[in-house]
Amino acid sequence: MPAIELDGVTKRFDDVTALRGVDMTVEDGDVFGFLGPNGAGKTTTIDILLDFVRPTAGSADVLGMDAREESEAIRERLGVLPEGYDLYDRLTGRHHIEFVGEAKRADPDPEAIADRVGLDSEDLDRKVEGYSRGMAQRLALGMALVGEPDLLILDEPSSGLDPNGARLMRQIVREENERGATVFFSSHILGQVESVCDRVAILQDGEVIAVDTVEGLREATDTGTRLVVSVDPGEAEAAADAAREVDAVEHATVEGDDLVVTVDSDAKMTVLTAIEDAGIAVDDFETEEASLEDLFAAYTDAATDATPAATAGGASDAEVNDDEENTGADDAEGGADR
Repeated sequence: MPAIELDGVTKRFDDVTALRGVDMTVEDGDVFGFLGPNGAGKTTTIDILLDFVRPTAGSADVLGMDAREESEAIRERLGVLPEGYDLYDRLTGRHHIEFVGEAKRADPDPEAIADRVGLDSEDLDRKVEGYSRGMAQRLALGMALVGEPDLLILDEPSSGLDPNGARLMRQIVREENERGATVFFSSHILGQVESVCDRVAILQDGEVIAVDTVEGLREATDTGTRLVVSVDPGEAEAAADAAREVDAVEHATVEGDDLVVTVDSDAKMTVLTAIEDAGIAVDDFETEEASLEDLFAAYTDAATDATPAATAGGASDAEVNDDEENTGADDAEGGADR
């Protein structure tokens, strides 16, 4: 049984369509990355899963239940870290965790949860009005873990975290998945998605334009593999000329003392052979696969090129407040966590 299943989900806000017939399946046990530019419709999709927003057409099932008709039963089995969550300034961290436990009919151990997300006992018994942004994010993640949920929905979970906090968050995602939870993970920091996700979906202008593993996305695009070849600097240009003679080579340029070749993954040895056949010794080489960021750019740029400008702008207008992934991007990678 899929953990999440969307069938023809459309959402219109007045005369603007934010989601356009979205079909998507998240299998039980997946760590699933959900990607898209600002205004693509990611937060609207999550709101539909949580029954905060009703679809105009189509259906959404979560954990085998209808998101509209059985939302209360679904929430008892969910752990949710929404983007733009609100905490209660005058309550302590402990009170927040206990409150979620009551709502989910669970009996959480606040100390254990706080320790797991990197908060200490003093933090736990402080009012959250004194928390830094990173501490508040850690608490919100801890609240999502209450009750050992079957499905975690995490929207920008590393927002406000320093690198250590982001690393801990990824560790928790892996641990929860090993426990048996499905994780639905939306983030604009694509390196984090790539490091933990089994499959990813890319949403563009309210439509799913790709769903696959990262390796599958690589194979479906022409981003190619970067082959970095070390040769004698005086022979680098000649090596580039030899590499360009190989049909599978897209680009061959000299960068510093190295030759950098973009080539189909299965033609790397052909390039090296062509260089050596030209009488040039290869001192060393390494390959670099296209990152998820490269793949995301390739897919979304292609979709934008194929979409009329008026249509491409529609969903963004509908979601001025719907997707704010760009806020706090610097904080997520290097901001102070405490």
